Amino acid sequence: MAPRILIGIAGGSGSGKTLVARTIVRELGSDRVVIIDQDSYYRNIEDIPMRDRESRNFDHPDAFDSDLLQRHIRELLAGRAIEQPIYDYTEHRRLAETRHVGEHLVIVLEGILIFGDPELRGMMDIKLFIDADADVRFIRRLRRDLVERGRSVDSIIRQYEESVRPMHEQFVEPAKRHADVIIPEGGHNKVAIDLVKTKIRELLRERGQAALPPIPATAPLR
Repeated sequence: MAPRILIGIAGGSGSGKTLVARTIVRELGSDRVVIIDQDSYYRNIEDIPMRDRESRNFDHPDAFDSDLLQRHIRELLAGRAIEQPIYDYTEHRRLAETRHVGEHLVIVLEGILIFGDPELRGMMDIKLFIDADADVRFIRRLRRDLVERGRSVDSIIRQYEESVRPMHEQFVEPAKRHADVIIPEGGHNKVAIDLVKTKIRELLRERGQAALPPIPATAPLR
């Protein structure tokens, strides 16, 4: 059984974590690389009224089912498949269906608070922190929540002021000290991405995997 690599990508909301993760997957050019999103592991709160769900602090560590996320990462690193939750951001609940994730050589875990979990952090081979100015992060978040999640401008601003910004200052920014590499400009920083790719291939060689299997011509990027 081939040893597996876990890459952690942290940073504030809107910093560009997802772009970095997708860029790494695309440029490694293999179907044996998968992205796991911490946001998929929000606790299921469908048993409380919708008006109360919307007021929850989704940027605090307690908002996540950390036990399930840790268990799933351990399973993936051991070469076993998982059923990853699918989270509905518009209704703040988990869907009944799940995402099947099978065996992969490289697991890319991205999320705002993954460096704050000592157990998760201890499993990571590479820890990247994506750095971006607060105004850039806010604009990206505003655009995303308007377009993808059907939120109002007022609700986005209120959430940013009441939870996103204070939680960033309390939990996200301090976790930067755990990073192996801090990447400004996110996925647009080609030099940093190339360095990370080189390190991943070096780790694979050290662990007996000469190269990542290429993506078949008919297979989409995951």
